[in-house]
Amino acid sequence: MLNWFQALLPKEGKFFDHFEAHSKTLVAGAQSLRHLLNGGEAVPLYCAEVARHEDAADQITREVLLSVRRTFITPFDRGDIRDLITSMDDAIDQMHKTAKAITLFDQRDFHPHMPKLGDIIVRTAALTEEAVPLLRSLRGNAARLNAIADEVTRLEDESDNLYDAGIRELYHGPARKDPMAFIVGAEIYDHLEKVVDRFEDVANRISAVLIEHL
Repeated sequence: MLNWFQALLPKEGKFFDHFEAHSKTLVAGAQSLRHLLNGGEAVPLYCAEVARHEDAADQITREVLLSVRRTFITPFDRGDIRDLITSMDDAIDQMHKTAKAITLFDQRDFHPHMPKLGDIIVRTAALTEEAVPLLRSLRGNAARLNAIADEVTRLEDESDNLYDAGIRELYHGPARKDPMAFIVGAEIYDHLEKVVDRFEDVANRISAVLIEHL
């Protein structure tokens, strides 16, 4: 009787499909962010692209959180599902905050280390996109998932170094003549570095799921 009853209850849903769809918005958002860091008159267009990708990601996140409440059997712990999709959404939210800051300050030119941070963001997004489908088989993909987490951590360390170098060069360069240039530049650097931090949070969430299920 219990087995028959459970067969009628909603199971698993499309959690993995949603995770993978969200990871694609992360990659798209990261690529748009990187393009806008090339500067020029296309910056507002790429800022708008980031906003569109963030809207799409929000919709997927809402669907996942709704499915968690409605689904009887989930692929792993409900709290882990919520934490993972929320951390992924935080990453693209931070991209959007970066684009909004750039729009607010009407920036068209960017300090040399900013595109380098953009490159790291693209790489961490790509690693996230690779990692998410591997969650369908945690045990079989444990080694690769651990390697991805290690690489994201290494890239986060690299982003910290770029941030420090960028702030130092701002202080010894534009700030000498224009204090506002330092304030604006430091704000953008801070937002960019936080994007990488959010991707490290995603990697940590994936590692936590992996540890619990092995």
